[in-house]
Amino acid sequence: MSNCVVNSRVQVCLSAIVILLLSVFFQLLYAAESSTGITNDPADAVLPPSSKSIDNKSLRVLTWAGADTYLPRAGHPQDLEVQYLQRFALEKGILFEKVSVQKFSDLIPKLLAGEGDVIAANLTATPTRKKSVSFSDPFIQTYEYLLMGKGSKGLKNGDALNGRELVLQKGKSYQVTALGLQKIHPKLKLRYIANNISNELIYDRLASGEYDLIIQDKNLIQVALGYRDDLKISLQASSKRDIAWAVAPQNKTLLKQLNLFLKQQTLTVNNNKLQKNQWQRIQKDKTIRFVLRNNLSSYYIWRGELLGFHYELAKRFAEEHKLRYEIFVAPNNVELLDYLIEDKADIALGFLTPTKQRSEKGISFSRPYHYASELVIAHTDIAEISNQAQLSNRSLHIRPSSAYWQTAKLLQTKVEDLKIIAASENQETESIIADVAQKKYELTIADNHIVDIEMTFRDNIHSLMALGEPKSQSWAVKSGNVQLLEQVDGFIKKHYKGLFYNVIYNKYFKNQKRLDKHYKGYEREKSSGVLSPYDAIVRKYAEKYDFDWRLLIAQMHQESRFNAKARSMAGAQGLFQVMPRTARELGIEDMYIPEQGIKAGIRYMDWVRERMLINNVQGEQLIWFTLASYNAGAGHVRDAIQLAKKKGWHHDIWFDNVEKAMLLLAQPEYAAKARYGYVRGQEPVTYIRAIKRRFDTYQNILSNE
Repeated sequence: MSNCVVNSRVQVCLSAIVILLLSVFFQLLYAAESSTGITNDPADAVLPPSSKSIDNKSLRVLTWAGADTYLPRAGHPQDLEVQYLQRFALEKGILFEKVSVQKFSDLIPKLLAGEGDVIAANLTATPTRKKSVSFSDPFIQTYEYLLMGKGSKGLKNGDALNGRELVLQKGKSYQVTALGLQKIHPKLKLRYIANNISNELIYDRLASGEYDLIIQDKNLIQVALGYRDDLKISLQASSKRDIAWAVAPQNKTLLKQLNLFLKQQTLTVNNNKLQKNQWQRIQKDKTIRFVLRNNLSSYYIWRGELLGFHYELAKRFAEEHKLRYEIFVAPNNVELLDYLIEDKADIALGFLTPTKQRSEKGISFSRPYHYASELVIAHTDIAEISNQAQLSNRSLHIRPSSAYWQTAKLLQTKVEDLKIIAASENQETESIIADVAQKKYELTIADNHIVDIEMTFRDNIHSLMALGEPKSQSWAVKSGNVQLLEQVDGFIKKHYKGLFYNVIYNKYFKNQKRLDKHYKGYEREKSSGVLSPYDAIVRKYAEKYDFDWRLLIAQMHQESRFNAKARSMAGAQGLFQVMPRTARELGIEDMYIPEQGIKAGIRYMDWVRERMLINNVQGEQLIWFTLASYNAGAGHVRDAIQLAKKKGWHHDIWFDNVEKAMLLLAQPEYAAKARYGYVRGQEPVTYIRAIKRRFDTYQNILSNE
């Protein structure tokens, strides 16, 4: 048998003989799996006398809280299993409840104890697990592969495993595969590591050479290879694996209904009939593909939540048409539309202005879903103007592919000596505005809604003037896809300026300025020693979790201005602005009750601090990394740590080191190689510096503490 190709990073598979031996051995090994020390397959667990069924009018879905979150760039969203079960519950008219389980090994025991109805956690349906629980039809199918650092010596065949070291975590199905490989290749060494080490840290240690080999599902490896260039896939390590939902054995009604639902939703395989048009293909496959940019207005991840105006529109379109959706991130603005032409995506979203050049390229546009005025943007040091002639001898920085370029060309015919300078196609409009704010560029042109959101973060830019009437902006599809375009037009007609549209538009573009005000109560607080209305509560929990209570007060002010009813645009609530999902995982339901909101915030700070300890951040630096993680998410902070290492900066010092890397992650060239993608790095940098200033003030006020 010849070697097989996995993807563009060509690697070889095991020989047919070895695969056959492995398959036979796995079946024998699975039968004895309970004796290997694997803790997440309690085959001998005693079943409860009864199990909750679908007739109980709710569906409790057990998920693993330790699963790494990431920004999907090419394919299904990470929580696709949960989304499908939400849709299942909606169709059945029952309540959906997500139950997060801290330890992967507790998922099956909790199911069997009646604490949930179904497990959705990328769970492999192994023979031993099948002795304990019933599995649905496969949700997806995958293979396990060996993964190594890019600089590691490759494996030509299975025999090359002798003398190598395979790193693994107990309780995962990979352990069975590893034991099987060791049986066939006795000199393969197995090295067990702690279960709380994240995938990303494992990848880092593979890349550095600290770890030699690991085993992972191909779908997870492909995600990693989408943004990392320091890893490489190697030999196929297993036969095909079924990823499925698990239910209690006696819950046959639920299992039957889940399988029926999957048959209605699953992709049709091996059907080569030609489709008359794109919309028929989408309906047949029950999948629609959107291409977006990874930026603040379209699609990004924040505190573990996928957000973005266009992402929410895309999700709603898919939900209303009962489609699963895939999100693809275009590497630059030119390729956003190329994805349509090359049939890599069905719909492009991104405040696209219909132009003659784009139409000639083979793009069709929907009816307008937004109108925007184009504004000339400058640093506040440049004085306001009253007419276009005053732009003479100025320079505009604009992407050639943007609709602004045509506007600038027209303006150039009216203004003497106006220079137009091409900005990089990899630069977002927000990034160009940032360069204007830093005086790298003199002027640019931007839509008013983009300027609105930029001015919630900065006060050193302003608009010199508007250029003409507001222009329409549309969704884009490949020319000729008439029925798809009709569906898009129908969706926009239904929602434009309606409740759903207005809510999400205001959520992203109409927030009040987040500029901090000068501290006004210094003398009063100095004399009274009272920093907030909630000092006593904060002191209690600060002592319990070993934090400086004054720093927590400073953080609480930055989060909510001591407003117990505060709610952010992303849904964070209470005095410490904790996301509802996070609070539920902490066992807290109502964060608008001051003590509950404070308790949630400080407990979450403690949880985040543990994550930073895993990343080897120590001493007095730990609190700043913890605050950065609290604000932007631990994933973005880990990305910044890795980037700081590459830049030769101190990766364990926040100020003037990792914070500089965080700022770079707002630039597409760096975000494209980061697991969590784009982050508005200025926000966590400003957040921490503002808290430090206030904390320093509080220390001065209460110097005896």
